[in-house]
Amino acid sequence: MNFPLLFIAKVLARWCFIISTLLVLAVPANGDEIPAKRQDAIRQLVREYLLANPEVIVEALTAYEAQEEARVRDEARRNLTAMQAEIFNNPQDPVMGNAAGDVTVVEFFDYQCGYCKRVVAPLVEVMTADRQIKLVLKELPILGPASAFAAKAALAARGQAAYDKLHFALLAHRGRLSAEIVLQIAASIGLDVERLKADMKAPAIAAMIAANQRLANALNVRGTPAFIIGDELVPGAVDADGLRRLVAKARENN
Repeated sequence: MNFPLLFIAKVLARWCFIISTLLVLAVPANGDEIPAKRQDAIRQLVREYLLANPEVIVEALTAYEAQEEARVRDEARRNLTAMQAEIFNNPQDPVMGNAAGDVTVVEFFDYQCGYCKRVVAPLVEVMTADRQIKLVLKELPILGPASAFAAKAALAARGQAAYDKLHFALLAHRGRLSAEIVLQIAASIGLDVERLKADMKAPAIAAMIAANQRLANALNVRGTPAFIIGDELVPGAVDADGLRRLVAKARENN
């Protein structure tokens, strides 16, 4: 079983706290300092116990990891409730489908994410059949500089009323992206590339991506794609049937 170094460090810190507590409890009633030999003896006892029972450390790490996971999930659920406006109705976010629809689907995605590309077809299928879905798109470039460049390009394409076109063209690309490839794709669908490059430098675009990253962290979104439909956060790709079920459930709860 592998544990992150941070977990190990925190558990060891707890053991240090336990040892310190034992040392404090061992202080004589008159308040005199504990003799160095006695301190060493206590440390040696703890060391011998851990060496004789190494499974205690594994148990502590496992318990701590479970506690941390539960804490993060609880915090994400609270944030999902508290941040509804930013999640579903941020006026800066690109929107597709029916802007006045009765169910909102939020997607966090990266243009280099294979599963994000894979989910395009089922998402389009469901939205074509159900005209009451509002799709909110959250650019979350987590796969390197090329992803960040692509996200900025897509957002900048709104200045040429071409976000949707570039969005789908980037997701349709097979293989790794680069700045050069992104601009080639933009040119191939008729965008003014020089204007696009200038618009990409707008501080508002960098701010939007940074806001999405903060929101993803607050919601414990650990990868792409990730969907929020109703009050559910769904990590990973979802097929058409799964999307229909989630939309139906959200509609029932409206």
